[in-house]
Amino acid sequence: MNINMKYWGDNMKILVQKFGGSSVSTDEQRKIVASKISGAVKEGYKVAVVVSAMGRMGAAYATDTLKGLVTDESIISKRDMDLLMACGEIISSVVMASELKLLGIEATCLTGGQAGIITDDCFNDARILQVNPAEIYKEFERNDVVLVAGFQGMTKDGKITTLGRGGSDTTAAALGVALNAERVDIYTDVDGVKTADPKIVNNAKTLDKITYNEICQLAHEGAKVIHPRAVEIAMQGNIPLRVLSTFGEGEGTIVANGVLKGENVTDIKNDRIITGITQKTNVSQLIIDNSAKDQEISNKIFKALAQAEISVDFISINETEIIFTVKYTDCEKAVAIINNLGLKVKTNPHCAKVAAVGAGMTGVPGVMSKIVEALTEKNIKILQSADSYTSIWCLVPQENMEEAVRTLHEKFNLG
Repeated sequence: MNINMKYWGDNMKILVQKFGGSSVSTDEQRKIVASKISGAVKEGYKVAVVVSAMGRMGAAYATDTLKGLVTDESIISKRDMDLLMACGEIISSVVMASELKLLGIEATCLTGGQAGIITDDCFNDARILQVNPAEIYKEFERNDVVLVAGFQGMTKDGKITTLGRGGSDTTAAALGVALNAERVDIYTDVDGVKTADPKIVNNAKTLDKITYNEICQLAHEGAKVIHPRAVEIAMQGNIPLRVLSTFGEGEGTIVANGVLKGENVTDIKNDRIITGITQKTNVSQLIIDNSAKDQEISNKIFKALAQAEISVDFISINETEIIFTVKYTDCEKAVAIINNLGLKVKTNPHCAKVAAVGAGMTGVPGVMSKIVEALTEKNIKILQSADSYTSIWCLVPQENMEEAVRTLHEKFNLG
């Protein structure tokens, strides 16, 4: 992604704030959001505010509701669907501008394209290629707040695109980098990044700080606080993120590497080995017999699955077996493809992937041993495992997933 920065913003103190659909869904909630924006203005910031469509499915202007106006999506091109899906965020930005003006704050609105977000032409799931924030800087000369419709951009030839799942997070991170913002605040309905899903672990703790890599791993493995694409963009520009609640007064969780400007360092050594536990459900394990030791079988399998647009994960290949996972919804189709290749396959269709994530585990012996010990003590079968320098994954029966998360959370004293 290419960021075209103009130096006329060098003397501006800029903050990016992003508010999700649940934050702007009602008049009362929009007033709370307006007060958060007003507070940043009073602190001397020029504020770029990224908003999602108002509410969730069923709400009048929610993205899913707008999509539901089309009886049969298959007869509408993805390009035309993007025109429809982009409307929710545009409506939301204008409504929020009116709330701010009632408070006496000078504010204006831009679509993603007007804000300089240029994407490829992969409609419904576009990638940002370039950000030119010139129009935002111009508007900051007249306004304290510029509201930008999230989840959308524009191709080089002027066609509206949408950015796919987590698109408003991605918009906020990209603008944060382009504007060289002091920080990007991601407002949600939770008070920060937790050590585990609080719906599973009742003593899950809110983390004060987490690295870009750790939150990326947590997000990729099932945590839904922020989209990993947004984190990757912020990391490229070394722009700190903050995840916090719209409806609370807590400081939330800072996402950054190293020490922030003005931060006092009191802890010289961070001995936190594991940062958090997360999970991904509805996973199916496939075990293929390779007792014939055919070197070409793996290539044939993965090529056939790729052609069928089936994503594979958790791959383990040895002399006699080829083991991997797919989404539960793809399991039956994957088995049929493998059988058509003349191969035998066994399945464990109802599985879950549990991950322990932490930058502190790098080079530390015994972490896997503790995980195996904890799960074995609870008679939780480990169907498969793998690791990287910041994560260890275990595949377990789905019926044991919640107990596995609680067990590991307790084993590593994260509560």
